[in-house]
Amino acid sequence: MQAKGKVHKFGDNVDTDVIIPARYLNTASHKELAAHCMEDIDKEFVNKVQDGDIMVAAKNFGCGSSREHAPIAIKASGIGCVIATSFARIFYRNAINIGLPIIECPEAAEAISDGDIVAIDFDTGVITDETTGEEFRGEPFPEFIQNIIKKGGLINSIK
Repeated sequence: MQAKGKVHKFGDNVDTDVIIPARYLNTASHKELAAHCMEDIDKEFVNKVQDGDIMVAAKNFGCGSSREHAPIAIKASGIGCVIATSFARIFYRNAINIGLPIIECPEAAEAISDGDIVAIDFDTGVITDETTGEEFRGEPFPEFIQNIIKKGGLINSIK
């Protein structure tokens, strides 16, 4: 499994209230959540993001509440993978549950710049910044978690 796209970069401690503000939690529509993804940190994010793009962040991405709305909003916006130095544990598990590919790699998160084109090989954990030619190695998910993500999430994987 692979992903490739343009990078949208964010910093430390991007919390779930920034990813999808609480004022939009009264909807179950993934499309509606995506329409407001990241708007409190980057008002133009939803206009810039394209299917398959990559989100890169620093440490503690997804901290805050335990809502699944945050990874749903990111996935529904078109993001193909989130690379971060580290993830809040509940966000990490929610991302797997809904089938959003994520990968921890501090070196990549620091070196990759906004707008770079990045490719990720989920089988090996290799992250390639095609803009600079740099290559990084994150820890790939075990096969059973990769299967959950390939099938679109935990609910879809048990069918």
